[in-house]
Amino acid sequence: MLLNIDLTLPFKDPVLIFTLVLLIILVAPIILNRIKVPGIVGMILAGVIVGPNGLNILQRDASIVLFGTVGILYIMFLAGLEIDMIDFKKSRKRSVIFGMFTFFIPITVGTLVFHYIMEYNFLSAVLLSSMFSSHTLIAYPIASRLGLSKNEAVTITIGGTIVTDTAVLLVLAIVSGSTQGDLDAMYWIQLAVSMSIFVAIVAFVFPRIAKWFFKQVESEKGAQFIFVLTVVFAAAVLAELAGVEAIIGAFLAGLALNQLIPHTSALMNRIEFVGNNIFIPFFLISVGMLVDLSVLFRGPEALIIAGTIVVIAIVTKYIAAFVTQKVFNYSILQRNLIFGLSSAHAAATLAVVLVGFDLGIINEDALNGTIVLILVTCLVSSFITEKAGRKLAIMESRRKPDLSDKPDRILVPIANPTNIEKLIDLSIMLKNPEYHEPIYPLAVVIDNEHAGEEIYRKNKMLQEAIKHAAATDNDVQLVSKIDINIASGILRAIKELMITEVVLGWNGKITTRDRIFGTILDNLLQNTEEMILVCKIIQPLNTIERIVVIVPNNAEVERGFYRWIRAVKLLSQQLGAKLVFRSRKRAQNKIKEAVTSSKPSVDATYAPYTSFKEFTDMTYELNADDMVVVVSARKETISYNNDLDVVPRVLSKNYKENSFIIIYPEQYPIHQTVPLQATSYVDSSSENEKRF
Repeated sequence: MLLNIDLTLPFKDPVLIFTLVLLIILVAPIILNRIKVPGIVGMILAGVIVGPNGLNILQRDASIVLFGTVGILYIMFLAGLEIDMIDFKKSRKRSVIFGMFTFFIPITVGTLVFHYIMEYNFLSAVLLSSMFSSHTLIAYPIASRLGLSKNEAVTITIGGTIVTDTAVLLVLAIVSGSTQGDLDAMYWIQLAVSMSIFVAIVAFVFPRIAKWFFKQVESEKGAQFIFVLTVVFAAAVLAELAGVEAIIGAFLAGLALNQLIPHTSALMNRIEFVGNNIFIPFFLISVGMLVDLSVLFRGPEALIIAGTIVVIAIVTKYIAAFVTQKVFNYSILQRNLIFGLSSAHAAATLAVVLVGFDLGIINEDALNGTIVLILVTCLVSSFITEKAGRKLAIMESRRKPDLSDKPDRILVPIANPTNIEKLIDLSIMLKNPEYHEPIYPLAVVIDNEHAGEEIYRKNKMLQEAIKHAAATDNDVQLVSKIDINIASGILRAIKELMITEVVLGWNGKITTRDRIFGTILDNLLQNTEEMILVCKIIQPLNTIERIVVIVPNNAEVERGFYRWIRAVKLLSQQLGAKLVFRSRKRAQNKIKEAVTSSKPSVDATYAPYTSFKEFTDMTYELNADDMVVVVSARKETISYNNDLDVVPRVLSKNYKENSFIIIYPEQYPIHQTVPLQATSYVDSSSENEKRF
């Protein structure tokens, strides 16, 4: 078999090439992490070593270019996808201002130096200096890995990247057009029309298509992933047709799908896994292959130009970050993080210099200096981002959480196999991301002669829950209980596992036995003080647009107030859904204070709620993609009233087209025994399972 493989350098056999690249992706980060060098740097250096300007083991052929292009598009797509849209909207003005700083400062300084000191003509100086303004978010995976993707410093840097790269590409178009004599009114009209059409399609058409697709193929996880990739590359193609770089299209695709792909979902985990382990490393290696260190030894002129390019690029990007810090009163660590993320030059920079070289505006020395710039700035960006990011992440982790931020231990009793995935997904979204507690799916079996067979059947059923949660990169700890009745088994699990929240599936059928002895929910409410959520999910969670929260009178004075507020905020953030709180005027100020004073930031509005009759007639105000959340209460608590007893019946009758959740907030400890009345009336687990 070895005779069929061509081992001459550079390698041409596709299997051999792919094997070597995968080996680099595997080994480089492991080795360099031991000497405190970021893995991204290792990929770039590996590309330098094995590339055509190093040992010439691999050529930067079409396959490397293809995967490298996919990698840079993936970086921009992930940047758009992981942005906290609420914070992004709040900081969009700051993003634009930073984008202006990081564009005008480098291009102005660079033009002055190259035109008046290096004696380049004006067009050459402007085009060469414009590449200082552009930057590539090559270190973004570092910030994301450190959990800083929602930090405002990262958010404005991402927004500023789009501003400055778009401006740089516009400068490129102007210089190119003026050189070729094509810069007339028709050019500007065509550019404006094509850009408008492109933005409209990506921002408005793509999300609607995506929502329809996710509803139709909810269970086809592989198809969802392929669909997302298709959207990314379709947006990139449209961007190029509109006359801008493909990376702009990939970023806008991330923003367009942001609210349809929850950050804790299995789909998001697949997207990040494939990108971070395959496509993005390919891009970094391909960048390294461009570097030719021998240009530094071709004479003093090449060395001077390369040194000038590197110094101007790094210094002006630092000045832009410094000015931004002073204007917005950021910390030194945030300034360094902005500088680290915005100092790397790769994709857009390369596009500018290659076009300028082809047009004869930029000479070979400037081209070679740019290649050196790519290597140096990628290394600087990676080191600075890693160093500042680690310190900032440590500082954020030490901040004292509020009382509602205690670790969540969520129990999910499962009876209906069709509800497993939806309840697990909901539980993951409700879990405090600051803590790494597992989700506890629970199977309860009645203690009778069939208990052994039943526990085996239910454990097998719950394996699907474990498999599904594993796809989201969340821990699941399977729990099985044999007890005298379902409620007793759940209560015992709550005590043994120190559960803080119970997520139950909805069952609208109430039997005669339930009316006499009480439902499982009744028994749980009487015998545990923990928060209980009863859920009916009838559509994919990621397609929900609004969460309408009905708050009863006095709910704001209950013990569990801040905890359920945080739960609906987390759900809103994960789904990208707008929150609408409906409550009495007296409670609105308290709710607003609770919503705005703690993380995460959400888009919330407030409306009056006067009577229970308003709740029963509210369906005409709802859309099919709205979720209704009703904050209920246990009997004999401050916020309880008789109308709350009718809520389940109203929801099942009037809200058939909407998903809903009934929340029974956490209460002060009670001291009651587990009811055993139902024991003598239970002869199989099947009847009890239906009550979930």
